[in-house]
Amino acid sequence: MATTERDYYELLGVARSADEGEIKKAFRRLARELHPDVSDAPDAQERFREVVEAYEVLSKAETRELYDRYGHAGLRSGGFQPGHFDFGSLSDLFAAFFGDDLIGGGRVRARGADVAAEVEIELVEAAHGVTREVPFQAAVTCAQCGGDGAEPGSEVTTCATCGGAGRLQQVSRSVFGEFVRTQACPTCGGSGRRIEKPCAACDGAGRVLEERRLDVEIPAGIHDGQQIRLTGAGHAGAPGARSGDAYVRVHVRPDDRFVREGDDIYTTVSLTMTQAALGATVAIPTLDGDEEIDFEAGTQPGAVVVLRGKGMPVLQGLGRGDERVLVGVVVPRHVTDEQRRLLEEFDARADERTYRPDEGFFGKLKSAFR
Repeated sequence: MATTERDYYELLGVARSADEGEIKKAFRRLARELHPDVSDAPDAQERFREVVEAYEVLSKAETRELYDRYGHAGLRSGGFQPGHFDFGSLSDLFAAFFGDDLIGGGRVRARGADVAAEVEIELVEAAHGVTREVPFQAAVTCAQCGGDGAEPGSEVTTCATCGGAGRLQQVSRSVFGEFVRTQACPTCGGSGRRIEKPCAACDGAGRVLEERRLDVEIPAGIHDGQQIRLTGAGHAGAPGARSGDAYVRVHVRPDDRFVREGDDIYTTVSLTMTQAALGATVAIPTLDGDEEIDFEAGTQPGAVVVLRGKGMPVLQGLGRGDERVLVGVVVPRHVTDEQRRLLEEFDARADERTYRPDEGFFGKLKSAFR
């Protein structure tokens, strides 16, 4: 469906009675979510454009009033064209991604953008905490020009098109009234300056990409998919503004021995028929290494042994979860004639006490299924 057919209030997710603050808050939230550099959704770019257009209309009193009274047809009759953002819209857009914007001399001085990186660790490493070196690319201030964008010693003049304001205004008149449209200066790109000789090292951008490697301390107890924020480790900002942050997403590889549920872990042990009947000491895997557990005689299949404090540490808290060991009993598939004779003799001598059910058996079974 074309954007001109979409309801702008619906696009931003606000009521028609929403005030300026609610509209701005909704726009910033959606801009962070849908920006093509952030979102992997295939329609992110189109949805982002729709949201920006909706905000462009609803953030200004005159266009919002025109839209409320006459809809999209009224906007077109009034000479409105999507995509001509005024300085206020651009300021909010910068703030949505780069934090608080600093407005000086009619231009936006924004902090640097955030960067994202990923690291993969083992479950045992997540249990004890680990430091990993994480590589990523980040824009840093150009050392040759100091972020100015101009070749050292070259001349930087005021943009003749906008007079250094960084923006241009266009007045249009229609039957609905007079409209003032503001947009970034196309000559200087909103900087207000004209660089006669761009810096050779950064091609006038003021920043260059650099491969960086940071030692990231991953805390014990971290969950799969959680992020670690490294303040100031992201892209360099405009001159005078701070750098963005780096967000490292941690992936915890599945461990064939364990299943994690919150801070508890689950594992299984297989006892032979005779071990379960006579009792045995068996080594059980834990996050701290193998540990020998005594199983009493008559251990039943489905029994659950709880190892207190052997689970995952509580992230940013105290204590650890538990490890729950589900018991399985292995029944022999092949027996010799002698073994069969002994089993038949055992069965013949068994009485009602031999297979007397444990009063807590079904409770243990329910616990295992939970």
